[in-house]
This record gives sequence, structure tokens and C-alpha cells, in this order.
Amino acid sequence: MKILEKEQVYEAVKTNPVYVRSTDRPIRFTAGDKIRAKNIHPYGHTRLPRYVRGCVGTIVHHHGSFVFPDTYAHGNGENPQHVYSVRFEAKALWGDTAENSAVYLDLWDDYIDALV
Repeated sequence: MKILEKEQVYEAVKTNPVYVRSTDRPIRFTAGDKIRAKNIHPYGHTRLPRYVRGCVGTIVHHHGSFVFPDTYAHGNGENPQHVYSVRFEAKALWGDTAENSAVYLDLWDDYIDALV
């Protein structure tokens, strides 16, 4: 892995490829929908933090569809899917003694289930 010098960082970020992709998948959620982060334990790369797995959150925003990093990182294709901003209350993540705050995460479709 190449380590960039401080002066090279801006140029690298500026030329970073775009990972926006179209998908035939329907948009499953809208702002205000309650979801549950899947309690999965994939081998290798994932952008689903352990501390939210199995927890309930609220959809805040739909960002569009993007390359799914879990499949892309393992050479299994782009698998584009919708990405949602999800708000998790701190108490839902860490219990009643947590501060009255929240964590916002951008999560791909494959990470979340509708709360029924």
C-alpha cells in the first residue's frame, strides 16, 4: 500500500472514483420508517458496525444507490444498492445510562430490515 505525503492527499481525494450506480432495486424506506440493523457477522470487509447490529433505528434520508463495499472489496462485483442515513438513539445502542444523543450511520440495503 502506498503511503501519501501530506501534499499529495488533496490531489488523491480530488481524483477519487465515483461509486454512484443505478440499480433496479426498489427504494424500500422513506424518512421516518423504523428499521432494524441486521445481526450479521460476515467474513471480511463490512461497513456495518457491530455496535448497531440488531438495534432499531429511524430512516432519516435516502442518499441514492452506490456500489456495495462488502461485495466489491472481495472482488464479487459492484452489487449496487440504496444507501440510507439512519439515526440510532444512544440509549438504543448502549442502554438507559447512555447520554441523550444519537449516532447517524449511512447503511446499505443489505444491512437493514423493515421493522414489522
